[in-house]
This record gives sequence, structure tokens and C-alpha cells, in this order.
Amino acid sequence: MRRKKTWIAHTKIILICILGSFVSTYFTCQSCHTDAEKYIWVTFFSSALWISLWIGNESLTTYISCKISWVEFPLKRFIIGVTITVLYTVSIVMLIVLIWEKVMHFNFGSYFEVVFTSLVITFIISLFLHGKEFLVQWKAAAVDAEASKRESIMAQYESLKSQINPHFLFNSLNALTNLVYEDQDKAAKFIKQLSEVYRYVLDTRNREVVSLVEELQFLNAYLFLQQIRFGDKLRIKNELNGIESSVAPLAFQMLIENAIKHNVISQEDPLIIRLYSVQNYLVIENNLQKKSVLREDSVGIGLDNIRKRYGFLSDLPVEISQTEKLFSVKLPILKTEVV
Repeated sequence: MRRKKTWIAHTKIILICILGSFVSTYFTCQSCHTDAEKYIWVTFFSSALWISLWIGNESLTTYISCKISWVEFPLKRFIIGVTITVLYTVSIVMLIVLIWEKVMHFNFGSYFEVVFTSLVITFIISLFLHGKEFLVQWKAAAVDAEASKRESIMAQYESLKSQINPHFLFNSLNALTNLVYEDQDKAAKFIKQLSEVYRYVLDTRNREVVSLVEELQFLNAYLFLQQIRFGDKLRIKNELNGIESSVAPLAFQMLIENAIKHNVISQEDPLIIRLYSVQNYLVIENNLQKKSVLREDSVGIGLDNIRKRYGFLSDLPVEISQTEKLFSVKLPILKTEVV
């Protein structure tokens, strides 16, 4: 389909160039008025010249725009665009003129005049072509930025909704009810950690990234609440202390929540979650002991959320792997400045 559109566009350019050359020859070549053969050959020469310049420069403009973005590198794109346009125009004009002289034995006189005229007209056409590419890329960048912003907001909303959900609150309050009678000091600490969890959620709702230190501090509060429920049946091995990185807020929590939700946790089969780093990634890994029945609406939602968020933050993909015994998610280490 795209090739068909390109062919139609080039056909229109060729017809315009032939018609334009026919008309321009009438006004620029007085001797052609009485010499039909000369009129045809001059028109043919002009057509070949302008078709080569127009289609050639248009193709070069499109190619350069694919390699160098107007939006990201405007000065570099301008300098390279002008340089290539001049070199191509001078080369193609000289080539066609030399071929015409050798084949048709037609003397053009001053090469400088032919080249200069061609450059002026080419620059007028190129100005339109480069301007068109700039507007197309600028519009595409604006649309992408708006789409990314919308996706980011939706991802943050899903994170917030995932954290503040009836199940989490119900389980926390149920655990708190038992603690109040069993250990009042631990109940007081539980309430404090619960408030820390929700404070962090609210504080980071408008932030794209946080420091790894902040995320791990929040994670400690979240895991305290979970270990009140599961005790030593839930074990965490944190090997990330001292690692410098930014992370998407609540990403670790969502992955740990998924591990808890999707795996059997018992005294005989404890859930062991390990946090460590390898090369350019932070890794969240757990032993795999899947529950036999899962709610369909819960499968894959958290992972899809994290993929989308990291798609805006890093060129490296989120890597997910699963073996018979282990499930792991690798999050790219982010050097983004935390705001």
C-alpha cells in the first residue's frame, strides 16, 4: 500500500516536471520556437534534471529525517540536510549536463549559470520538503508525548488503585484486630507501618521515579504488614543495599504482591523472594509454587502496568523469565534524576 502511494506521488511529480519544463522552455529558449526538435530535446533535458532533483532530494530528505530527528537534533539536522542537498544537486546537475553534451553534443556554455540556477530552484523546493518533514516530526512528537503522558497517568492510577484496594485493607485490618488483643506494642507498630505505606503511596502518586533507597524504605513497611500475616512463611532476601538507581514507585511492591497472590505460602512451602542486581538490571525473584486456581482478572495486570511504565523510562525492556522452580522480573537500572 505504501509503495503504491509512493509510486502515485512520484508519477505526479514526473508529470508536473514535464509540464513545467515544456512551459519554461517556451519562455527561456527563443530559438526553440522555430525548431520543434530542439524544443523537444530541451524540454526532455529540463524534465530529466528537475525529476532527478525533486525525487532525489525528496528521498534524501526522508532518509535523513529517519536517521536524525528534527525535534531532538534540529541544528545537526539542518546542517546535514543543507550539505547533502548542495552536494547532491551539484553532482546530479553536472552529471546530466555532461551526459547531454556527450550524447546530444549540446553546448551549455557556462556551467556555473546552470548549476547556480539549479541550486536556487532546488533550495526553494528543499525548503518546502524540509519544512514539511519538520512539521510532520513535530506533530508526531507532540502526539507521542501526549500519548505517553496519558499512559503514564493511567499506569500511576493503576498502581494507586492496586495498592489501595479492599483486599489489602481488609487483610491489614483483620491482622490488626488480632494484634490488638495479642500484642499491643506490635499493634501500635503495625498501625505506624500501615500509615507509612499509605503516606508513601500518596506522596509518590505524581512522581515518575523515586530513589531505590526510598522504595526500599517503603518496602520494609509493606513487608512488615505482610509478615504479620504470614510470619516466617514469607522470607525476603534483600541484596540491593548500596545499589544506586532510580525506580518506578510501587514497582517492587506490585511484583511482591503478585508473588504473594499467585503462589502457595505455607510452613512446608515458604515463599522466598530475593532482591538483587545483575549487570544493568534490578532483579525480583521468587520460588515458583503456583496456586491451582487464580482469579482471571488478576493475571498479568501488574506486569503489564510495570512494562508500560518502564517503557517510558528506559530503552532497556523489562525482562520476565520463568522456569520450573523460579519466576523472576528484571527492571532496568535507571540513572534518571529523581525529582
